[in-house]
Parts: sequence; C-alpha cells; structure tokens
Amino acid sequence: MSDLRAVVFIGPMGSGKSSIGRRVSKRLGVSFTDTDSLIVAEHGPIADLFSARGEEVFRGIEREAVAEALTRGGVVALGGGAILAPETREALADHLVVHLTVSERTIASRIRGAKRPLLNHADPVAEWARIAEERRPLYEALADVTYDTSRGPLRDVVDSAARWAADRLGIALNERKTHE
Repeated sequence: MSDLRAVVFIGPMGSGKSSIGRRVSKRLGVSFTDTDSLIVAEHGPIADLFSARGEEVFRGIEREAVAEALTRGGVVALGGGAILAPETREALADHLVVHLTVSERTIASRIRGAKRPLLNHADPVAEWARIAEERRPLYEALADVTYDTSRGPLRDVVDSAARWAADRLGIALNERKTHE
C-alpha cells in the first residue's frame, strides 16, 4: 500500500482478528502483522508477561507494538485490549479499522482451554462477556466497518473485508481464493 494506511482488525478476544486478518492480507497482497505475536517474539508468552510484570507493564509494551505495526502498513491485528490506550485510539484515525464481533454463545468454544490472562476466572465466558461489553463503545467508535464472525464460513467475512479494504485503498484484490 503506497500510503501505508493499514487495515486494522479490532474486536474482543476470540473474534478472529488474527486468522481473518492473515487471510485478508493474502487477498490484498500486503504484509500481515499480529501485535500479540510481536510481543511474544520479544517478551515471551503474554500470560507469563501478565503474571510476572502486571497488566500496566503489558499495556505499555502493547502500545509500542501497535505503534510499530501501524508504521509497517499492510494488515494489522490488534489484541482485544489495545484500544484501551488513548494513543492507540488516536493513531487508528489514520487507518482503516475493521471491527469483528462474535456472540457469547459462539465464544465459549473458541476460548475453551486458551491461556488468556484476563479470563482466569471461575466463569471465563461471563468474564469475556463483561470485558467485551465494557469495550464495545470504543470498538464501535473506532470502526469504519463491522463484521460478525459468530456463524457461517469465515471465508465470507474474509471476502467481504478484503473487498471493502481494496475498494478504499484503490488496489486490486488477489482473486485466487485462499483456503486454509
């Protein structure tokens, strides 16, 4: 992308930001950056970072990872809580923001057994729902477009998001379907 505007995926934990973002990047023929992966590569597992250094330190590291990813352009998947930082919300104004949603019923199978520090509770689905609802107004305010990933093939969301982004960026889509 010549103007380095990124296509940024935001949304609650387990909504498909990384898997859909990766596939959209292939359709657009651009790079893909997952900010959680940047953090893990430099600092180790997020759950360990959270427990050893706390959420405040993690959020600072996350802000730096997001800033770095946005300068690269392409497609970027943010961690669910990245939008809590005012600096990140401000930076997103220069990019195309895709908000992914998912129902509470669907999320139960997606988060089962996952190491997610904010969901270390007796009822992780209820905690997920609380966090998602708390962040929902921020996601909605930042979003240029929203797709629900609760049902149907994710390919449909990938195709729609890729067409939407390509139209706004003025680039041609890689029409070769990517089945992963």
